[in-house]
Amino acid sequence: MDSGSQDQKGENISDETTVDWKGRPSNPNTHGGMKAAAFVLGVQAFEIMAIAAVGNNLITYLTNEMHFSLSKAANIVTNFIGTVFILSLFGGYLSDSYLGCFWTMVIFGFIELSGFILLSVQAHLPQLKPPQCNMLNDGDRCIEAKGVEATIFFVALYLVALGSGCVKPNMLAHGADQLNKSDPKQAKKLSTYFNAAYFSFSMGELIALTLLVWIQTHSGMDIGFGVSAIVMAMGLICLVSGTLFYRNKPPQGSILAPIAQVFVAATLKRSQVCPSNPHMLHGSKNEHWNNISTMSNETLNLCHTDRFRFLDKGCIRKQEGNNNNAKESPWRLCTVNQVEQVKILISIIPIFACTIVFNTILAQLQTFSVSQGSVMNNQITKSFHIPPASLQAIPYILLIFVVPLYDYFFVPFARKFTGHISGITPLQRIGFGLFFATFSMVSAAIMEKRRRDSFSNSGQTLSIFWLTPQYLIFGLSEMFTAVGLIEFFYKQNLRGMQSFSTAITYCSYSFGFYLSSVLVSVVNKITTRSMDGGWLGGIDLNKSRLDLFYWLLAGLSLINFLNYLFWARWYNNSSNRSSSSKADHDSIEEDFPNTFHPAKAVGDDQIP
Repeated sequence: MDSGSQDQKGENISDETTVDWKGRPSNPNTHGGMKAAAFVLGVQAFEIMAIAAVGNNLITYLTNEMHFSLSKAANIVTNFIGTVFILSLFGGYLSDSYLGCFWTMVIFGFIELSGFILLSVQAHLPQLKPPQCNMLNDGDRCIEAKGVEATIFFVALYLVALGSGCVKPNMLAHGADQLNKSDPKQAKKLSTYFNAAYFSFSMGELIALTLLVWIQTHSGMDIGFGVSAIVMAMGLICLVSGTLFYRNKPPQGSILAPIAQVFVAATLKRSQVCPSNPHMLHGSKNEHWNNISTMSNETLNLCHTDRFRFLDKGCIRKQEGNNNNAKESPWRLCTVNQVEQVKILISIIPIFACTIVFNTILAQLQTFSVSQGSVMNNQITKSFHIPPASLQAIPYILLIFVVPLYDYFFVPFARKFTGHISGITPLQRIGFGLFFATFSMVSAAIMEKRRRDSFSNSGQTLSIFWLTPQYLIFGLSEMFTAVGLIEFFYKQNLRGMQSFSTAITYCSYSFGFYLSSVLVSVVNKITTRSMDGGWLGGIDLNKSRLDLFYWLLAGLSLINFLNYLFWARWYNNSSNRSSSSKADHDSIEEDFPNTFHPAKAVGDDQIP
């Protein structure tokens, strides 16, 4: 095959394959772009508005109306939120493999809606709740929800979890898919889209934590859950309204099979010796095009790297006499491209793991910090009291102003110095966020001790606004870490796996909330030996030592940040160790100028 035909084939491979809602090839003039992405941003705002109003005030409903203890209620909340995010893996897998982003969002959006409706019904009917009782004054005599009452509640709650978990990763991925990465102008807007997505998230959270939580507090949780159902229905209407404008990436079949094939093939050929010349591996870029026609047409441009060399054994061809072209099962012989995608997945796991403790801190702001607010002075005027859960709106009020300023002023300013399209690299952005998160817990610990001492010594109840610093610091921290992590994962060379890779970032939330549940249980069990009820036992926070628990989390957060610096440097170094020469690297970039996205972004080497 001559070079001209190879170049032509390379051009075809570089094109992104997208279709309209009828399965026809999409038209760049009518499909995609920020106009189509705006519909997805609307869905995101409505969906987070609906579920945030439930999740952020759920602990109040669990203690006041379902009569669970504080520690048990906190664990129910963290387990629920953790399940939402772990199910995002299932949603991402279904989307990339079988359904596509759009249909996954439609199907599971209706499942989420049914959960909100059932929650509203359960909260409205007295026979589906335990008898009314004041947990603060008569906690020992209150009957905890059990049997049918608890069953209906948890069925409704986890319908919401299933729906939301499968919708979340597809909202971000579908919105980003509207921007053609092979178009330099649209590719430049990708960072803007992720910032806009966080702005949309912040607006949804803000409305949920103010208006919707106020409705829950003053009109009852049944009305509040019903409003969440209405908001979710509006989100589905917004999603369907953009159908004619979307560019959709068709599902690729099972995305897990090619990954499993690499490990199976490498294991079966574990006794083989890797060739010193990587061009001898099956599917290397020097092979004839007809030998690699089965490769994904959007990942053909991956270079061989020296990291995790044991996986390269899956690319060693079986020698049968003089016949080197004997066909082998894909479970015994993989392409370099397959192997490199698996290497990318393995190499980003430590970065992902370093954000788990970060989300454990987030769990405290949605549970114990809300409980703190419930025992503080929340009076604004004689007739108006701020709901404790609404305190979480404070960082989002700040962020709806900070995020646009970050995108329109900081990014262009930083770009002049770093040369990076996003101003600073995703890894640097994650690092800033992890560093600031420590100070959120330091602030929380100091304020909780002051609140407890003030009540114990003088009976004085501090204003709820003393909790503001811990929320503000973490809000800024989340703007860096959450957006940086999503951008980092989405920009990896994992073509056809954008929803699944986005879902992996949500698993960080899941593991963080699960870790919170474990920490609460373990700390409470250990500290019970030295004090009655432990640090976090019982209902009365004035008899607990929540401040010491916050100090523990501050220490874990600092250790986690130092651990992140190590893995960020390791990631950069491993990304640099390519067995391909610089000339080969440049040759591939020339063949695929618009689709080559190295795993290491420019400027990442500045991380200490």
